[in-house]
Formats: sequence, structure tokens, C-alpha cells
Amino acid sequence: MTSPHRFPVRVYFEDTDAGGVAYHATYLRWAERARTESLRAMHLPHALMMERHNTMLVVRRIEVAYVRPARLDEPLIVETRICALGAATLDLDQRVVREEDGAELARLLVGLVCVRGSLEGGAAGPDGLRPARIPEPWRSELAGRLSA
Repeated sequence: MTSPHRFPVRVYFEDTDAGGVAYHATYLRWAERARTESLRAMHLPHALMMERHNTMLVVRRIEVAYVRPARLDEPLIVETRICALGAATLDLDQRVVREEDGAELARLLVGLVCVRGSLEGGAAGPDGLRPARIPEPWRSELAGRLSA
């Protein structure tokens, strides 16, 4: 099995609710950053996909299970694993774990879809976003990192 991409984060005051616990939507931001950095670690940043192919990966679904609270100032790791790769789709398993002991705090199941087009026309307009095949070399690099 391919090892996951690991992205460090820390719980800042702005990430928390009134009780010093990470607010639920904060996990979505951490996961987004980790996905972006995992592409950058492959030397295939998202901006390059947009520039060369007029395509981008967007979230089509996400499921989050909160297991334990993340607390103010804790160092965490967001692990990203590739679970499935389709022509235009990519499924990921992301886990937020405590850095010190590896305790799982949250698990995110994320479905991405590759789209082509312009945001200017809107999703329903003639110039809107349409599903597109994941371009090379992203496809080959992602396929090589599929978890068994």
C-alpha cells in the first residue's frame, strides 16, 4: 500500500469555537489544504492543471466523521490517501490525526471530479463547467499512488 501524503497543521484560536475545540468546518479547510499540497508534492500543482488544460478538481461530495475533538494549539497531521481513480473522478480518504500519538480525530471521504470550462458562465450556462477526463500527467501520477 502506498503511504499517505502527510500535511502538518496546528489548531489556532481562529479555528476554534468558544470552548477551545476546533470548529467542525475547520476540518474542511485543513483537508482542502492537504489535498492541494499533495498535488504540489507530486510536482503537479492545481494551478498548472488549470493553466495547461483549463481543468480543475472540485469537490462533488464529502462525508466527515468526527471522532475526537482537536483542541487549541495541538499539532495535527492530515493524511491523504487515493482510494479510487475514474476517467474524471478521484476518491480520497483523509484522516486528521494528533501528531503526538496518531489518535484519529476525524475521517473524511472525499469525491472529486475534474471539470473543464469557465466560472464566468456559471455551471448551467453555455460556458459553464463540464466534466472532463483527468489530464496527463496527473492521471498517471495519481494512478501510481492508489492505495490497495
